[in-house]
Amino acid sequence: MSKDEAKRLRERLNNELNRATLDHCVKCTICEQSCPVSAVTPLFSGPKFVGPQAERFRDGESVDHSVDYCSSCGTCSVVCPQGVKVAELNSLARAVMKAEHGIPVRDRLITQTTLMGRAMTPLAPVANAVLGNSAARRVMELAVGVAASAPMPTAHGQTLRGWLKKRPAPTKAPTRGPVIFFHGCAGAFFETEAAKAAIEVLEHLGFEVIVPEQGCCGLAEQSNGLFAQASDAVLKLVGQLRAPGTAAPVVSVAGSCGGMLKHEAHEILGLDDPDLADVGRRTRDISEFLMELYDAGELPTDFAPIPLRVPYHQPCQVRSQGMGMPAADLLRLIPELEVVESNAVCCGIAGTYGLKKEKYEIAQAVGKPLFDLVLELNEGLAACDTETCRWQIAKSTGVKTVHPIQLVHQAYGLGRLPGLG
Repeated sequence: MSKDEAKRLRERLNNELNRATLDHCVKCTICEQSCPVSAVTPLFSGPKFVGPQAERFRDGESVDHSVDYCSSCGTCSVVCPQGVKVAELNSLARAVMKAEHGIPVRDRLITQTTLMGRAMTPLAPVANAVLGNSAARRVMELAVGVAASAPMPTAHGQTLRGWLKKRPAPTKAPTRGPVIFFHGCAGAFFETEAAKAAIEVLEHLGFEVIVPEQGCCGLAEQSNGLFAQASDAVLKLVGQLRAPGTAAPVVSVAGSCGGMLKHEAHEILGLDDPDLADVGRRTRDISEFLMELYDAGELPTDFAPIPLRVPYHQPCQVRSQGMGMPAADLLRLIPELEVVESNAVCCGIAGTYGLKKEKYEIAQAVGKPLFDLVLELNEGLAACDTETCRWQIAKSTGVKTVHPIQLVHQAYGLGRLPGLG
């Protein structure tokens, strides 16, 4: 990273966010009590201490390395009664630290989800075998620093784009307007079943689903301090999502990536771009979108029963978007489906946080209450809105974990989840 970039980030840290929200902190410690990371490790002293409090003493000085143990879950900003942007401040402080001290190769590699997907898809069986091999994973941990026991994505031989090209045309003509579908990197390569289910549900409801070419939102790069790369990625994505037009809603099946478009690119990266603002205003998580239809009396609820108890976890990066809990509300419309909310703050993975060998045990400790609940209450299935969180829950519990839209897909009679009959 260039010295100019490091200087620019330092100026933002010491001026913009500092003056805007720093002095609103009254040291009430609500963020400290809510932080899932400081509760399980002394390596992170808490969001207030490394954020608003520490910032008063580090003007022109190096950022304390303990800020790197913040998982960016955003809980501190959500619970702050004074509106202090604690998580945003800490994310910027971490970016300054990495700009000034260097970013590990590991942190650069694990942000390249699209590259991973393109490389793994043609070699899916081999890639899955390697990532599932304990010896290979130990070598990866030693060589790169990715924890040997951390969850990994599953490669598929067909991408979402490949499925779209080869599938038969929808038999039901659109009766409503268009929606622009945002699938995210994982939906393109690793979580294609959730993306397919979302598309088929939207088409079943009469929408014309437009799926433009789209790249990464840059969230993983942002979380790892690569602000310049993240900015380039999200602005390119914004252009791609605007290409079909600027009137249709953007419906996302990638829970955390939707948050990048809605607020994080502006609040954390500092992007003040009218096109980004336009896409952010039009972006809806798919459960949020469907519940808006329900509230307007426009969502068919002729759901087939699913007699099942399902633990549901709302990821921290979905909760931080301030939209309530639409997935749980949506699932409760399905007859005989018992939805048990986890009430867990975080599953621990936090995007790429729990993949890192020095943070893996912390991530597992953060997620343990959630894992225990899933193990106790599941009847073969759990539900969660974001990809890495689903991988974390499934790996740590052995319980199949799906996107809520996949249950809605089954309830509409569009297909069946394996094992549910």
